[in-house]
Amino acid sequence: MKCVIFGGGGFIGSAVADRLLLDGHSVRIFERPRVEPYRTFKAGEKVEWITGDFLSVHDVDNAIGGADVVLHLVSTTLPKNSNDDPIYDVQSNVVGTLQMLNAMVARNVQKIIFISSGGTVYGIPKYLPIDEGHPTDPLVSYGITKLAIEKYLHLYERMHGIKTITLRVSNPYGERQRIETAQGAVGVFLHRALSGKLIEIWGDGSVTRDYIHISDVAEAFVQAIGYSGPKSVFNISSGVGTSLNELVGMLEKALGKPIECTYLPARPFDVPVSVLSNDLARAELHWAPSIPMQEGISLTERWIRGVLAKTVR
Repeated sequence: MKCVIFGGGGFIGSAVADRLLLDGHSVRIFERPRVEPYRTFKAGEKVEWITGDFLSVHDVDNAIGGADVVLHLVSTTLPKNSNDDPIYDVQSNVVGTLQMLNAMVARNVQKIIFISSGGTVYGIPKYLPIDEGHPTDPLVSYGITKLAIEKYLHLYERMHGIKTITLRVSNPYGERQRIETAQGAVGVFLHRALSGKLIEIWGDGSVTRDYIHISDVAEAFVQAIGYSGPKSVFNISSGVGTSLNELVGMLEKALGKPIECTYLPARPFDVPVSVLSNDLARAELHWAPSIPMQEGISLTERWIRGVLAKTVR
């Protein structure tokens, strides 16, 4: 199958690309100009690396040509900074996605898988665990734009018959996460601890998240590609809540030493608790998380140690 991954060179996209290549799929990775391939691809791997502007109709149309399925993993903002410029968030994400969908219609590409945000689209939970029928009331622009894109996907499905699948991923962590941009507590905390730096915790450490290892996320995309059932929105999560204080304890266990932390004032956009039900994905996609949190932390630690060792050299 010919798969086009927009954002295929990033943290999640690269894991998805590697998993698809493992199954023998043909993968075209679309990335921003000057972004280098995340690894050297083997001679037998069917991979094409192209660069362009996500907001360019020409570039996106060129990338989509000949595809069987589009995987949309592009996001120009992060939850913590999206409220700083909501107009940019909408222009760069929602408008870009609409241009992508128009290109799919023109090219007769009949399937798209979109990565949404299980950690932000629901807002403050009314009940736990959060299922796909939970009200959506995002506290940040990032979540609002993700939700808007979901709605447009449904519109194009009704208008043009495109099969759309949305994966609302909880809090992914693991190898290749961009720790230098403070993206993800697991990677950031580990990096600071291994670098001998103080860990900063916003609030009292009770903020609870549903962390899922990147390999489990990649597997969910594989299952979604083959899915032809009636459902279109799935939580991809561990289904287990871990507070920041509990996370520090797990990191201390992995490192075999105490970690020094400092507590800062709580941030208004942080949802206190977010734990997602993955029952629907288990039933429909025949997917389930397989990496326990402590094991995932050890895998991430090993990767960060390797990155730090190369930096020292």
